[in-house]
Amino acid sequence: MPPSFVMIDDFVANPHELRRQALALGYDADAKDSGANYPGTVSARALPIPGLDDYVSRLAGLPLTGAPGTLHGHCRLTLKGDRGQSGVHIDPAFYSGILYLTPPEHCRGGTDFYRHRRTGLDSVPRTADAIAATGYADINALVEDVVNRDTRQPARWEKSFTAPMRFNRLILFSPWMFHNSAAGFGTGTDDGRLVYLMFFSAQKTVAP
Repeated sequence: MPPSFVMIDDFVANPHELRRQALALGYDADAKDSGANYPGTVSARALPIPGLDDYVSRLAGLPLTGAPGTLHGHCRLTLKGDRGQSGVHIDPAFYSGILYLTPPEHCRGGTDFYRHRRTGLDSVPRTADAIAATGYADINALVEDVVNRDTRQPARWEKSFTAPMRFNRLILFSPWMFHNSAAGFGTGTDDGRLVYLMFFSAQKTVAP
């Protein structure tokens, strides 16, 4: 299994060029979907980073690729006051990552990780025995009762730690950890919360 949490500073060689390319993808505030799960505006298309999947695969110790049907490689711009339908959540992937692309002078907050007060869990257990030990019949019952039920109930979560935002900082983490982005900020592309999103799936290997 890949590490539960990794933080890497100065990740890309030319972050200012990557930020320029990310902003060129376009972020239409008028097209913002108020019914979306997560706050902010997502780029209309992905921005591939050469060698990214191979790099994360080596770090994780197994072959990974962008998860189909996710926003892998897209960017999200979140401004002050943006709201989504979800709060604390998990990701539909095998491994997750966020690369912060906000300029240093505007960085604030980051990504918050939580413990669920009622159950004491800080992530969804990955094995049937571990799930059974929580008292739930299966993973779907646990996700429904813990994540879906309490996602927008801040008092039911205790913040465990924050991965602080820093320009060109990459965080990689287990998508089963309960997490949420810190509040958006700024008024536009110059000073808003800009991140590069990563959602990986594990490649199936064929036995010889």
